[in-house]
Amino acid sequence: MSVTQVVKVESGFGYGLIGADLHVFADRGPVYVLTCHQPAPPSDPAWLPEQPSRLLNARHRIVPFRGRDDELARLSRWRDGRGMSAMWLHGAGGAGKTRLAAEFADLSAAAGWKVVDTRHGPGTVIPPPGSQDLTLDGAAGLLMVVDYADRWPLTHLAWLMSNAILHRGVPTRLLLLARSAYAWQAVRSSVEELDGSVHDLPLGPLPADRERMFLAARDAFAGRYGIAPETVAVPARLNDPEFGLTLTVHMAALVAVDAGARQGGTAGDAAAGDPAALSAYLLDREHRHWTRLHESRVDGLEFGTAPSEMTRLVFTAALTGATAYDSGVQILRSLDLPGHPDALLADHARCYPATEPATVLEPLYPDRLAEDFLALTLPGHPAHGYQSRPWAPSTMATLVHGGATTYAGRALTFLAAAAAPGRWPHVAEHLAVVLRDAPELALTGGSATLGALADIDDLDPAVLAALDPLLPERAQADLDLGLAAIARRRADQATASGMTGEPLAALFVTLARRYVNAGLFEPALDAATRVTALVDGRGAVAAAGAYERSRALSGLGRRVEAEAAVAQAVDIYRDLADRDGDVHRPRLADALHLLGRESTRPEPTRMAQALAQTEEAVAIYRGLVEADQRRYLPDLASALNSLTIRLLEIGRRDECLAAALEAVAIRRGLAERDPDTFLQDLATSLNNLGNAYAAKGNHYEALAVSRDAVGIRRRLTETNPYAYEQALALALNNLGMRLHTLGHAGEAVTVLREAEARLRDLMGTNPAANRQFLGLVLVNLASALPPTQPEQTLAFTAEAAEVFRWLAADRPDTYLGGLAKALNNHSAALSAVGQNRKALAVIEEAVALRRPLAETDPSWLPDLAASLENHATTLQNLGRARQAPAPQREAASIRDRLADADDPIAKAGATVAALRQGGNPADLAAALANLGSILARSDPVAAEDPLDEASRIYRTLAETEPELYEPRLAGVLNNEAANYLGLGQAATAVYVAETLVALLRRLTERAPAFYQPALARALSVQAAAQGQSGDFAAGEQSVREAIAQYKQLVQQAPYVFKAELKTVRLLESQLHLAPVVQAKVRKRFSRYGLRPSIMDRLGLTSGPVMVVVTILVGLVIAVVVAVVFVVALPWTVVRLILRRIRGGTTG
Repeated sequence: MSVTQVVKVESGFGYGLIGADLHVFADRGPVYVLTCHQPAPPSDPAWLPEQPSRLLNARHRIVPFRGRDDELARLSRWRDGRGMSAMWLHGAGGAGKTRLAAEFADLSAAAGWKVVDTRHGPGTVIPPPGSQDLTLDGAAGLLMVVDYADRWPLTHLAWLMSNAILHRGVPTRLLLLARSAYAWQAVRSSVEELDGSVHDLPLGPLPADRERMFLAARDAFAGRYGIAPETVAVPARLNDPEFGLTLTVHMAALVAVDAGARQGGTAGDAAAGDPAALSAYLLDREHRHWTRLHESRVDGLEFGTAPSEMTRLVFTAALTGATAYDSGVQILRSLDLPGHPDALLADHARCYPATEPATVLEPLYPDRLAEDFLALTLPGHPAHGYQSRPWAPSTMATLVHGGATTYAGRALTFLAAAAAPGRWPHVAEHLAVVLRDAPELALTGGSATLGALADIDDLDPAVLAALDPLLPERAQADLDLGLAAIARRRADQATASGMTGEPLAALFVTLARRYVNAGLFEPALDAATRVTALVDGRGAVAAAGAYERSRALSGLGRRVEAEAAVAQAVDIYRDLADRDGDVHRPRLADALHLLGRESTRPEPTRMAQALAQTEEAVAIYRGLVEADQRRYLPDLASALNSLTIRLLEIGRRDECLAAALEAVAIRRGLAERDPDTFLQDLATSLNNLGNAYAAKGNHYEALAVSRDAVGIRRRLTETNPYAYEQALALALNNLGMRLHTLGHAGEAVTVLREAEARLRDLMGTNPAANRQFLGLVLVNLASALPPTQPEQTLAFTAEAAEVFRWLAADRPDTYLGGLAKALNNHSAALSAVGQNRKALAVIEEAVALRRPLAETDPSWLPDLAASLENHATTLQNLGRARQAPAPQREAASIRDRLADADDPIAKAGATVAALRQGGNPADLAAALANLGSILARSDPVAAEDPLDEASRIYRTLAETEPELYEPRLAGVLNNEAANYLGLGQAATAVYVAETLVALLRRLTERAPAFYQPALARALSVQAAAQGQSGDFAAGEQSVREAIAQYKQLVQQAPYVFKAELKTVRLLESQLHLAPVVQAKVRKRFSRYGLRPSIMDRLGLTSGPVMVVVTILVGLVIAVVVAVVFVVALPWTVVRLILRRIRGGTTG
């Protein structure tokens, strides 16, 4: 397939993609740039040796690939699997990552893979105007190579993960290059969300056989210089630890060859030095080349930049990286260099040509050589014979300050890499000077820069301490990992300095908080535990340590220990607040709030205690907000959110909705001002507002806010999966159940399956914290699956029962109710596949669990009644009809008592009345439909009006949003048709049933697994209604179609649909006999002088009259039996059909 895309640019930038998404910042261009991988372009043989650094640039691939054969083989094995997978390839600068990735990319392209190179933005160099054709037609798979992955903000990597090109149904491999494994913990979850596997490949020191690598590099370089390779000896120090990097071995070979070429073919001692000496030698050669060019101006060469100024230009480019022309001009003007910026940039480009068109200030490569150049240019290095520059510190400061919104992060990261352990300690002091003047610059590069600064051993501890007032106290996705690294370094420095007692304990409290915010709960618990050993058990720091220990334990799923820890914190803070309330009351509120969350139990007493603790926290926060709104308003919103949950648990729905609305209003305002900090909180409150709306009957309001919550949490999870993955899974679970409640079965299953997949991934790393939520989602997923998938439903219910059995064994007070529900549903699933004996044992266990729960807490009575009804059904399935009435009578007795105590008709009517006053039409329709379905069981005449009004509202809504409202309309029409049929209103029943069938045909086309059973039942209702109205031919046609549908369903789920098929076959036989019976009746009455027209007008051919007249005239036995059908039609077959429509297993 040939695809053409035309990109025209009149202003700004032009960049097009075919077959992939393009993520763009409105004011900064692409978030990242995708380009087709290209082989290394040929280079001018004479041009490369002019500057030896060109020969080291991996882009030119001068040296044949050597030394990483095992790693290359592992990458090839990884590539040749199936599905989606990511590899984090990490090693120190100069370890050979780029060269290994390039070799692997070439081999993959040769094997038929589409290879795409990815560069980070914003501010990245974009290709010239035009398109990149990234279509995958005919490709064996997709390999995407991402360089500097550890320097990408997590949000940007997450956007890349969401790109459509990664989801094209072909084997997909994501190769991410980085210097360390630190950020991999967060990135790997983004890959796992895509159902991909994750791997990491560290590039350690080179193997012992470095001489072979040296000789390969020497021979390649010697060929470029035109000298005999054998004249260049192998350095004696090659196997020293300093030569463990691929780049260092190549530098040694290049220095040896260059020195040999310059000395007439005999290598001197240049290659025998340490890596710093090798860098100094090569940088001297760069300087000599600049000098030659400058001196050649007398011969007419246009090169006016003196070597001293070229040093400043190269220094500048190393810090800024390649940039657009206009930006380059502004940078040079800020430095006030002699000469016009155009001429300076042109001369710099002559030495360091742009990799991409329309860019300037191409940096020195490789990166490690650029870092060495920065270090050797800054005063204070120990290298002999290499002159530092006095202007370097001020130039560095000017550039870093000037690039605060663009390249400052890159500059600080490069400087931090130069100052890393074992390299250039003096760079740390220059960094310290810049950061003392403007510590806020440390935040410009996100977690990557903060992490690099934290790794510098020689950085003045006061520099990191000065960051404290600038660091956000609350979680912030793109900074949390870096903030944790800074806190770790500060605690390590303080420990090494001999600090002890409360000052050191306070640092460990901060460290624990940062780790929890980043989702790293194990190290958080370690840090919080250190506090206990450092301070007295009744002070403020001890209380803070207990509080953070509770948060860490909760994150690990150790809820009992978490409750005990925060209860200790509450106890301490109460004593402290009694003595000094102004200081300690805020922390007391925090601890009370956390205790209210952690101490929740199913029993009423514990729930009441949790509510009281939360209400006390809310009251304290309200007082604090009056004094300092900016500081404490977020805490009030958080406590109100918890109060929403506590009130919902005990059924105080009006107060619950009020608290939820207040929490959302506060958090929406906070998120508008500071989305990085408060967006996740808004998502939490929206999720709970959905629960509050649903409890009040506002189901469509609930659906809307649940979608909003999922959208926000999805973005947050892309930023930091470790911190937000579980929250997203729970939001998806809520959304799935909202959709299921409103009849959107297909979408509900899709959403719940995503929640299941995410929780399974989390179970792999933290089972204790996620097991209960996986069990919940499995229960909901099983209930949402269509009846045509009984085997899948059985698998989910079996696993859910196993999960809750494990949980209940550890904490029966919390999870026995969940186990009972899981067992109840599992029993129904077993019956659906014909395993009734197993189903009986399971449902008996569920009943046995729910009895004591209902005895201690009446709120369990509806669940006990449901289990008893399922018990009776299972007994009937086994043919034990004599035993079935006992549990059925007990269930009916419970339901009668519940109805007496809380009249369901009155309750449903109150909901309707409330929604008429202040609800939206969709929720009013849902409430009317619920009222109608309840009334239909006891007073079908009264059910007519609410069902009719509900269907009218849904029809109107479905005209503009059919996908949203048609499933719910189908449910109402189904109940309405059944109600009219039961009332004997045949004509109306036919009209409603025909409307229902037409609607279900459309829905079945979209999702047959979910709607085909409903279509089969609707056709049966239509056939019965048509027969009741006397249109037997139409009834026969409808019932035959229903049988055809049921035959297909029986093939998928025989134990679910066999009984229904049998009932519909009975209906078919009766409809077939009906015309014969009618003809015989007409003939018999005509003998007595009654013409058919008179009989019809008198109603003598209607069902009930016909049977009376037939009995009176003594019809023959066959006719009597047949006429019984006419009476039986609305009373037997219809009753069976209605039972199928209204019945079903409850849970």
